[in-house]
Amino acid sequence: MTTTQQSLLPVYDHRPGTGPTLVFLHYWGGSARTWDLVVGRLAGRDTLTVDFRGWSRSSTLAGPYALRQFADDTLAIIADAGVADYVLVGHSMGGKVAQLVAATRPAGLRGIVLVGSAPAKPASGITPEYREGLSHAYDSDESVAGARDHILTATELPEQIKSRITTDSRACTDAARTEWPLRGIAEDIREHTRMISVPALVVAGENDQVEPADVLVDHLMPYLAEAEFTVIPKTGHLIPLEAPAALADAITAFAPAA
Repeated sequence: MTTTQQSLLPVYDHRPGTGPTLVFLHYWGGSARTWDLVVGRLAGRDTLTVDFRGWSRSSTLAGPYALRQFADDTLAIIADAGVADYVLVGHSMGGKVAQLVAATRPAGLRGIVLVGSAPAKPASGITPEYREGLSHAYDSDESVAGARDHILTATELPEQIKSRITTDSRACTDAARTEWPLRGIAEDIREHTRMISVPALVVAGENDQVEPADVLVDHLMPYLAEAEFTVIPKTGHLIPLEAPAALADAITAFAPAA
């Protein structure tokens, strides 16, 4: 596996293997390593995992930390890695970034997997009051633990994974931490999502409190021209950590190795 860090690009890990390359984009509070349990079950696959600008190993990069900047960064990373045949896999905030990337109809994009994704049309519950409260979810280790155990997950995770979630949620700049809840989560991107021309797979967690299955059915699926929908039983919002085997199987079925 090659880790690449350039002064202007976010840090990313490229594991060579069989294509199409799976390009993984993490959730608000996550990092490239959020995908470790999934990637570990994709033996022999070419994978690329990213630390978004302002997060984890990319926390030294200046903003803006807006969704469109993340989308531009993703395209730049794909080019830098020399990837020419790929599928985007975006989780939560990363799913919204993946929609923006796919909307540009880049050469080489074969499909898109949206995992507990933020929808194209924000749900009615995304009020200014909700967003202000959410912006403080990662203010301390204690607040992260509360969000992790009572909102983000529906299953009991090993202590090592729980600790990793806490560390990753705090490993960011203040501006990156607040950009998503105060602005990005409320951004309506339906006009972009309608532009996506490749097949899509939407993956929901049965017990996801953050992006419930019915929200994805009503606020995301109608804006995708060609989409499949699947629900992973018993899992909450952190599907890559709660149900990595089921998610890896779903990804493989949708985007098999060539």
